Amino acid sequence: MVLATMLLPASAFVPEFAMPLGWAAVACGGVGTAFVILLWSELYGCLNPFRVALYYSGSLVVAAAVIYLSRSMDFAAFFAVTTALPLFSLGMVAAGFRSLPAERLPRSEAAPFAIPWRVIVIMGVYAFAYGLKETDLYQSTFGPHSSFGVVVVAALIFLLVVVRGRRFQFSLIFRVALLLAVCAFLVVPSIGDWGAFVTDFCIGASYTAFSIFVMVVMANFCYRYGASAVLLFGIERGLRALVMLAGRHTDRFLHQSFEAATGDMVLSAIVIVAVVVATMMLLSDRDLAGRWGLALPGMGSVEDAHAETARDELVDRCSKAAQRFGLSQREEEVLRLLAQHKKIGSIEQELFISNNTAKTHIRHIYRKLDVHSRDELVALLEELD
Repeated sequence: MVLATMLLPASAFVPEFAMPLGWAAVACGGVGTAFVILLWSELYGCLNPFRVALYYSGSLVVAAAVIYLSRSMDFAAFFAVTTALPLFSLGMVAAGFRSLPAERLPRSEAAPFAIPWRVIVIMGVYAFAYGLKETDLYQSTFGPHSSFGVVVVAALIFLLVVVRGRRFQFSLIFRVALLLAVCAFLVVPSIGDWGAFVTDFCIGASYTAFSIFVMVVMANFCYRYGASAVLLFGIERGLRALVMLAGRHTDRFLHQSFEAATGDMVLSAIVIVAVVVATMMLLSDRDLAGRWGLALPGMGSVEDAHAETARDELVDRCSKAAQRFGLSQREEEVLRLLAQHKKIGSIEQELFISNNTAKTHIRHIYRKLDVHSRDELVALLEELD
């Protein structure tokens, strides 16, 4: 990505090589962007769904702010910022991995899995619809990645997750996405002069909302089942890009083959049918704990997945408590077992320690956390959310 940033302005100094330099910049930028996306996807695959929704929606808002700010810079400042951003991103993803507890880091050998085709197909529908209108977004004041609809829906999801916490309903995201998609292609074209602006808003917001939902669902597969985030997101992102490209060419073909009004009617019919099909698919698998077509060897039931997610969340709370109250590594291990309502005898056996050592660790934990019973301990851990 740094090389791509350097190659683009180089063509101004050697115009006879502008075309090969431009193609080299496109290739480097595309490959670099793909690697950055996969690195961040692997980090998101180590986090629980609420953190994924919070961080990913927040990142979209910050990205739009960076784009707005960059447009006011002169060339030298813009060149410096765009050169530094990929390095900054790599530094942040490395810091993210370092902040994770060891048990949440990606596994070196991921289990083989069948592709969750349902969620990928639905994402493809939205990518195709977005591709149909993406050219219009490029011609707008803001652009496709920082349009008003993108910022509004990302900020709204971010605030809802902050306010609602673990009571946040993820199904709300795809319901909003479906509603906005229908408005963009069915309701909005009939409202006159404001139609173009509102259509751009709805299609950008719809695509962004569903992108956040897909990120949460896909990351949850990696979080719960240990599926390879690089492979899973690589397949999904690659297919998404191809379908979006197909949407752009379909838009171009229809407008070349029909009059503008007829072309818009055909586009609307195509997208509405696709949205209805996507709705039917969604209604068959609403729960975040659903598999969406994913299959791994030895995969348990949905109830097993819920239990595993609860255990992982408990581990996160204990790690947070250990950092906040200054527990040692061994005390953190004892804390996890206490939070699981394990008896002292079980703690001795699992950690290979004596009865007196176990009791000493428990006394230290109670004193550092300022609690006097296991019930108070569990209540404190729950309040950490």
